[in-house]
Amino acid sequence: MPHALVLNATYEPLGVVAPRRAVVLVVSGKAVTLEATGHVVHSVGASVSVPSVLRLCRHVRVPHRAGVPLTRRAVFARDGGACAYCGGQATSIDHVVPRSKGGAHVWDNVVSACERCNRLKADRTVADLGWRMRVTPRQPVGIAWRILSTGRAEEAWWPYLAAFGAEVGIA
Repeated sequence: MPHALVLNATYEPLGVVAPRRAVVLVVSGKAVTLEATGHVVHSVGASVSVPSVLRLCRHVRVPHRAGVPLTRRAVFARDGGACAYCGGQATSIDHVVPRSKGGAHVWDNVVSACERCNRLKADRTVADLGWRMRVTPRQPVGIAWRILSTGRAEEAWWPYLAAFGAEVGIA
């Protein structure tokens, strides 16, 4: 069963929980289901639809978080799963300025790349090869990117994430 998106009482995305935890939140009255997965959990006295999106009944104060963690899944999510050089299916990440030439492992220097482009580029810069990048790498902003960087985005979540900074889909 797919995981569930948890929204604050103000519809702000908070995180992703396992289906079992989502059902417990609904049954205990701590959350209400906004979208269901279609799966049903049965007990002796009741049947409950497994939520895909749920909203907490009470507002939860969340401390300010730092930026989105730089992970392979997050880079693929930001780039839509496409190679930054040719637009093909991305299978790896690449440092625009190679680490061997002083490039840092930061959002502005990491892009998703297909195997062919990554192998051809090797430890050279884009300028050395005369290539042009299809996108300019940058750090994603917005609360929704904490969810998207997990790589678990469901189609039903998009209307709730779009309002909080989600710009591209997960391929």
